[in-house]
Amino acid sequence: MNKTKHTDLARKLADGIAQGRYPVGALLPTEFELCELFGASRYTVRKALDDLQELGLISRRKNVGTRVESARPSAGFTQSIATVDELAQFGAQHVRSVREVSEVVADLDLAHTLGCPGGTRWLRISSLRMENTKKGRPICWTDVYVDPSYGEVGSMVKVAPETLISSLIESRYGRKIASIQQDVTAILLPKTLAEPLHADAGSPALKITRRYLDSADVAIEISVSVHPADRFTFSMQMNRARDAQAHGSR
Repeated sequence: MNKTKHTDLARKLADGIAQGRYPVGALLPTEFELCELFGASRYTVRKALDDLQELGLISRRKNVGTRVESARPSAGFTQSIATVDELAQFGAQHVRSVREVSEVVADLDLAHTLGCPGGTRWLRISSLRMENTKKGRPICWTDVYVDPSYGEVGSMVKVAPETLISSLIESRYGRKIASIQQDVTAILLPKTLAEPLHADAGSPALKITRRYLDSADVAIEISVSVHPADRFTFSMQMNRARDAQAHGSR
């Protein structure tokens, strides 16, 4: 069955949940009833329900049915990090599943992303970040680029998947992270990442590029993470400057 049809059905059901047609706590129609309502096959209905369950909108129990659990999708990762230490906590909460460690030479596109000359050699560590466990939902695909002289990190990261690579570099080589620069870019999900992220190629995604800098603003590590759009929320709080508050109260 065409994959677009089950994504269309999932979208219609998600809209119905958001609009209160299927309220939180209520049971959705049975699979047979959904087939009748939408003129869909049993396979299409099941795939659509799988999508909704993955988003945290519903739960399914044998002999009970499909219950609406939330009116809004649960984001895989909420970005509300203010310090390097808080970023380390993210690493502990979202398990890394290392997929490949290899040396690469930056072509022009990669050089542009990393801000380095074309032809620069890097050690690339590619991994999936998972929700809670290695069997959880993939939250993002991350390529981490470090100097090839830090080759031992490739082995260390497999032994300590909960530890940030920057922390491993710091402990092994003494290079201390002083600051992190982050850029967030809206993209379409590349075909090469669709399967590992369990998402549709060409669907909305966010690319998060982080540069881990030492006190001299030299990059120790550069990471490029791709999140399906429904698995990343950027949260930011802005406060009025004290001087402005004082001026406004006069």
